[in-house]
Amino acid sequence: MSSNNHFQMTTGQKSAPHVLIVDDEPDIIELLELTLARMGMNVFSTKNTHEAISILQSRTFQLCLTDMRLPDGTGLDLVQYISQHHAGLPVAIITAYGTTENAVAALKAGAFDYLTKPVSLKQLRDLVKSALSLPPIHAEEKPTKNTDNRRTLLGESQPMHALRMTIEKLSRSQAAVYISGESGSGKELAARMIHERSARHDQAFVPVNCGAIPENLMESEFFGYKKGAFTGADKDHDGFFLAANGGTLFLDEVADLPLTMQVKLLRVIQEKKVRRLGDVQEKSIEVRIISATHKKLSECVENGQFRQDLYYRLNVIELDMPALREMREDIPLIAEKILVKICRETARPICHLDKEALAVLTNYDFPGNVRELENILERTLALCSEEKIGKNELQLKPRETQNELDETDETSSSMASQELPLQDYLDRLERESIINALEQTRYNRTAAAKLLGITVRSMRYRMDRLGLQLKKPNKF
Repeated sequence: MSSNNHFQMTTGQKSAPHVLIVDDEPDIIELLELTLARMGMNVFSTKNTHEAISILQSRTFQLCLTDMRLPDGTGLDLVQYISQHHAGLPVAIITAYGTTENAVAALKAGAFDYLTKPVSLKQLRDLVKSALSLPPIHAEEKPTKNTDNRRTLLGESQPMHALRMTIEKLSRSQAAVYISGESGSGKELAARMIHERSARHDQAFVPVNCGAIPENLMESEFFGYKKGAFTGADKDHDGFFLAANGGTLFLDEVADLPLTMQVKLLRVIQEKKVRRLGDVQEKSIEVRIISATHKKLSECVENGQFRQDLYYRLNVIELDMPALREMREDIPLIAEKILVKICRETARPICHLDKEALAVLTNYDFPGNVRELENILERTLALCSEEKIGKNELQLKPRETQNELDETDETSSSMASQELPLQDYLDRLERESIINALEQTRYNRTAAAKLLGITVRSMRYRMDRLGLQLKKPNKF
């Protein structure tokens, strides 16, 4: 290959991807150029950020690889420039071993991924293939005109616009994402959106509710097992990590993982290898992890309930889901969309909310967020036979009366025991506790029992006695 103004180009077909290398170490440049040329790439190289920016302004590239330390700046400077001026171009950082904090900073600035020195050729080739398989960057999607069946978040409020733009940005990175937010705010939906828009969109998305797995089964469920590894292991089982290999593993309610499991999870993430129970060999894995919980994970770290080192591994980039009450102007659109969905699923004429009903919904605080809105509408449709739904059918108190209700809560509670027979009063409290636990755990009976501090068997007995039916809410 011949040099021309400090950059080189391989010969190849016009359709071959163009890759820009920015590094001042001749050995690294030669290694990258030879490897990429053998992959059929057109390769350009330069030694500093100034020339790199000049080349970027004159040519179109499909990938940029840059060293962290450059003679006239840093790779981080180049990442920031590319994020601002070439938003669709994936850029990967090459960093010295032991300085991954710099790589994390680059990921937060918008880098696609990073490589550590000495560069592994397998990791390099995998990174290049992933970067080149990214879907074309989209302008912010209009939720009502979603033509490619990809999931999206509804709403035209400022928080929702910002959230969709952040998701689009995160989808073009390989960084671990931690999604925070209240129960019912759409954390799993956001995780699926990130996956569907990422380079892993044609690979598996494996969702795991960490709070729903009994502790004694966690290791076998996460890491898999060989046939005969223990009583009842009558066939090989891959487990969550191997099932998600090449794709995305979504760890919901990650704060519920016991400390012993957190240690094992951290090792797998660091080593990128997993060994099934009963197996003598480890298997390499390449998985992107997205985690979520409705709890404050930083507080769990402070309280000693969650390992700090695992927290930093999972929380490379944090995505905060806004509560529904923070975007009240979106409630009518979301409510109508849910109504249409439920009506179609139940084969009934499409129902609509009148102005007064919409006003009541808009003024409600929704402690359970979108999931609670869906439950309210499902209950309303079950009790209402009309196609037009009014405020009375919703059976909700408007927000203006909420403070008044809060002030009388304590008085009402103390009076309730006097107005009701003792057993009825205790049954009501028990029923409310069980319903709240089920809603917090997405109607998972095992997780709800754990939250209440009782056995699943006791939970089942109590639900039967109180006449409670387990009913999972619809998703939209």
